[in-house]
Amino acid sequence: MATATKAALRAQLLAARAGVADADRAAEARMLIDHLQQAVSSGSTVCAYVPVGTEPGSIELLDVLLRRAGRVLLPVARTTSDDTPMRLRWGQYRPGELVSGRWGLLEPPEPWLSESTLAEADLVVVPALAVDRRGVRLGRGRGFYDRSLDGRNPSARLVAVVRDEEFFDELPADPHDVPMTHAVTPRRGMIAVPPSAGE
Repeated sequence: MATATKAALRAQLLAARAGVADADRAAEARMLIDHLQQAVSSGSTVCAYVPVGTEPGSIELLDVLLRRAGRVLLPVARTTSDDTPMRLRWGQYRPGELVSGRWGLLEPPEPWLSESTLAEADLVVVPALAVDRRGVRLGRGRGFYDRSLDGRNPSARLVAVVRDEEFFDELPADPHDVPMTHAVTPRRGMIAVPPSAGE
């Protein structure tokens, strides 16, 4: 599978997600809550995201992270006038206050925080279509996270959220891809990537 193009992989993975029954998706979301809440320390800052479409996770996960950590930041994605992705900005998650953004995303309302706010997070929960044992993450291809994650706290855990079937031995990688430190899947839980990364 490592020799397949990223575009082909994205299409294959999105098609597979579309075939997951709602009941299975909800059960997996509950398992992800159990795993991710154990990774959060009290009084910390967590950067997370609002799942869209068939992405693993749920709004309930954000509520649990907020209760555990005390501060959850969500991304705000924008492009320049020529449609080049910009670094993500961040907004504080407050239950019941999400608004519709671009590309069908839900995001926090203004005022937004700067790109550099990412450096305050101890845990960054990252959307992914797949991740491999080396920490290579396959996203949707716009590059928002790869542009933004170089501004993280160097000791922060970067956790890609995927379904069990989306954890691979090897994925195609580009030099600009920012490696994850962990993957989390519903049934396998938190996985350090690469394995020598600890935990």
